[in-house]
Amino acid sequence: MQKIKSLMARQGLKSPQESMADLSPVENLRIPSKEELREMREQPINPQAEQEIIDSIEEVYYSSDSFDMVQYELEKLPPELKLQELEEYRDKLKRQQAAVSKKVADLILEKQPAYVKELERVTSLQTNLQLAAVICTNARRQLSVAKEGFTEASLGLLANQRRRQLLTGLLKSLRTIKTLQRTDVRLSEMLEEEDYPGAIQLCLECQKAASTFKHYSCISELNSKLQDTLEQIEEQLDVALSRTCKHFDVAHYTKVQLAYKLLGKTQTAMDQLHMHFTQAIHNTVFQVVLGYVELCAGNADTKFQKMQYKDLCTHITPDSYIPCLTDLCKALWEVMLSYQRTMHWHEEHDKEEVVPVVAAPAAPAAPAATAATADDSEEAVDRSYVKKKLEHGLTRIWQDVQLKVKAYILGTDMSNFKYDDFIVVLDVISRLMQVGEEFGGSKSEVLQESIRRQSVNYFKNYHRTRLEELRMFLENETWELCPVKSTFSIAQLHEFKFMGQCRSPSVSPSRQPGLAGGSAQGELSLFQQFSQEGNPFERTVDHKEEETEDVLASNGYESDELEKSVYQDYDSDSDVAEELKQDYVDEQTGDAPLKSVSRETMRSRTKSDYNLNKSNAPILTNTTLNVIRLVGKYMQMMSILKPIAFDVIHCASQLFDYYLYAVYAFFGRNDMYESSGLGLISSRLRTTLNRIQESLIDMEAGGESSGAHGPGEERKEKVPSPHLSQMVVLTASGSLYGLAQRVVATESLVFLAEQFDSLQSHLDTMMPAAKKAFLQQFFSQTVSTASELRKPIYWIVAAKAIDYEQMLQLMAGVKWDIKEIMSQHNVYVDVLLKEFEQFNVRLGDVSRHVRIPLAVSNVLWEHCIRLANRTLVEGYANVKKCSNEGRALMQLDFQQFLTKLEKLTDLRPIPDKEFVETYIKAYYLTENDMEQFIKNHREYSMKQLANLVNVCLGSHINKKAKQKLLAAIDDIDRPKR
Repeated sequence: MQKIKSLMARQGLKSPQESMADLSPVENLRIPSKEELREMREQPINPQAEQEIIDSIEEVYYSSDSFDMVQYELEKLPPELKLQELEEYRDKLKRQQAAVSKKVADLILEKQPAYVKELERVTSLQTNLQLAAVICTNARRQLSVAKEGFTEASLGLLANQRRRQLLTGLLKSLRTIKTLQRTDVRLSEMLEEEDYPGAIQLCLECQKAASTFKHYSCISELNSKLQDTLEQIEEQLDVALSRTCKHFDVAHYTKVQLAYKLLGKTQTAMDQLHMHFTQAIHNTVFQVVLGYVELCAGNADTKFQKMQYKDLCTHITPDSYIPCLTDLCKALWEVMLSYQRTMHWHEEHDKEEVVPVVAAPAAPAAPAATAATADDSEEAVDRSYVKKKLEHGLTRIWQDVQLKVKAYILGTDMSNFKYDDFIVVLDVISRLMQVGEEFGGSKSEVLQESIRRQSVNYFKNYHRTRLEELRMFLENETWELCPVKSTFSIAQLHEFKFMGQCRSPSVSPSRQPGLAGGSAQGELSLFQQFSQEGNPFERTVDHKEEETEDVLASNGYESDELEKSVYQDYDSDSDVAEELKQDYVDEQTGDAPLKSVSRETMRSRTKSDYNLNKSNAPILTNTTLNVIRLVGKYMQMMSILKPIAFDVIHCASQLFDYYLYAVYAFFGRNDMYESSGLGLISSRLRTTLNRIQESLIDMEAGGESSGAHGPGEERKEKVPSPHLSQMVVLTASGSLYGLAQRVVATESLVFLAEQFDSLQSHLDTMMPAAKKAFLQQFFSQTVSTASELRKPIYWIVAAKAIDYEQMLQLMAGVKWDIKEIMSQHNVYVDVLLKEFEQFNVRLGDVSRHVRIPLAVSNVLWEHCIRLANRTLVEGYANVKKCSNEGRALMQLDFQQFLTKLEKLTDLRPIPDKEFVETYIKAYYLTENDMEQFIKNHREYSMKQLANLVNVCLGSHINKKAKQKLLAAIDDIDRPKR
């Protein structure tokens, strides 16, 4: 547009309204006259040619308004000017100018109506501006009049009022500043009163006020002082928070938490609290152990204070170990109890905060609602953080406790502790593990492993010592009856009291003073029972003093007079055999006798029953009682410390193994077993004895030690074979070759096996699942074989009590090839029966001192009768010649023996009765039947079978048949060679 205007100016175009020139900012433009416009219109119009002329104009002409076209054209002239060229170029420029002028004229003509209209608007605007100028002039004149109407006095009054207001505000500010200057005294008083929330609230209000007056120079110093005071309050608050770790007080903790909430540092407070708990655990255990170490050292040496806790634990003496451990657990209990109370406080506090929010009535205004929502959200985040932190802290704190106690446990070698002391240690640690389980649900693996290591170390040493003691007891044992009451039970022993309690041999919490309440208290956790007072680790007087054992009897009788009358009554009986039998047979079953009962027998049975009441107590020795007590102690240890249960049970089984082996070695070992052919030792018993001898008995004891460590270490696990005390005489016939001692030894072993059987279910619950096969094998292959020792032990008595050799000699003097049937039996039968009667009498003598159970008497009678019957068969086998009448005499003798024997014993059926009868009747067999008899009856010896064939020769067996039968006997005997 500017270019067009400049072009119009150069062409000299003028505005038709020259009178408006001074008011219009627009340049004066010359409008072509009507003649010129008509002339321009009349020119031939070729738009395309005209456009080509315009397009041929150089771009530089359009570059800027300041473009000097004359200068540009002059500079373009060539050095050598040619008139013709100049004229041609001039004509070109004219054509271009004419085309541009015509184009501009067309455009002007086209826009002229709009131009005229715009000029009219400008004229109207000029008129309005002139009117505005008049209005402004009038307004200024009126303002001047108003100004002159106000006096200086009225304006001065307003100024003074404003100055007064300012001074009043200043006075108020000065009074506030004065109050702020004096707040430090009040803050100190509140801190001494432990009113931390009030102090913080006051300090924050002061800071807020100080920020309001920060434009005063005196306030900057006060603000700095308030900041220092606030930091001091936080330090004291941190100290107050640390005090809750040992002694939790609800009111105190509430103040502390409220103070941290005012500071907006709830999460920081929780972090600090856990740090303080960790520090409290360390400081507590260190001070407790340090106190005992310095007390035992007896001097004020400060070197202990500089020691690490782990090193300090190694200086605890055995005498102070348990008191120190107890105090250590007490102190740690206080810390954990404080933590539990802290958690409980937060749980209750959260409930109190949640309930009002739920019960809030109407919603507040929008801005207040937004602020309240933000505060609630922030508090919810804090509560969530605190809850997670406290839950995580349970594991962390218990882990710290475990590590501290572990260092204490492993710091002392407890292998030489007394058993009761070690049980106390186990019980304290077991109680601590129970606390840990209730505290954070932990299985206390660290404590279990540390106490397991100490227990294994202690128990190996303890068990080795107990085995040596057991050997000493066995070698000094005279196998006299230990007088216990008929109501004796292992549950009456101190060592088995723990089985009637809930968890351990120590005083359970429910039994401690002040905790009466029965089962209701038993259901409470330790933290519930001792939440207000008391401590689960407080040692009370050992309740063993309250529980006295009453298991021993002085002599088994109510009085000496009763005992004397019993023996007088015993001597007055006339029926000796019946009386003796009734005296020593243990009528435990209460069954009616198999034969008629006379008045004397009834009186004897009454006396026997009285004796039964007198001596119905278990048969056991002091050594047996000692083994039972040891088993009880071992089980105590198992019940407290499950991880070593298998090791303890294995050692308990060794006690039984060693006792069984000793009884066998003392009373049952004899080289005549195999030759007897009675199968006295079963394969299971033999396997058990061999196993015990290989695994437990040190057969090289007393010899030179092997230099190698391996065998030496292996021998440490073994015990030398015991030797029978010289006080025990087993060769006297008057005492039935030590029958009383044999009965006491064997039956005490059987009683011990019965006690193990009664404990099997309890042991099974303690045994790890992977090791239960060992326990089952022990009971099935070892404990169950105890009663099987009766056969070999009592067989020795039966073999020596009756003179079987004399009977063979008497039988050898009998003539068996008689020709007539005899009605009178031979003398050897009476001699043999007399031997049995004497045996019966001596059994009665023994039964006065030691009760002979029915099972024992049956075994003794069975052995004696078996040996007598086999002696009869051997005597019959020694006969050179025998007739049918002689065989009949043999049957008569045997029937006489049986008839009299049945009066001496209630044992039915008579053992080996068929063994004798079958052999006697075999004399009548034919050749074929005899051959079958030889093949089927291998219980007879080769000599007995051969004699049977030889005696039958000539009567109904010829020589050829004899050779055949002897060959058959030889075939049977050949595999045995």
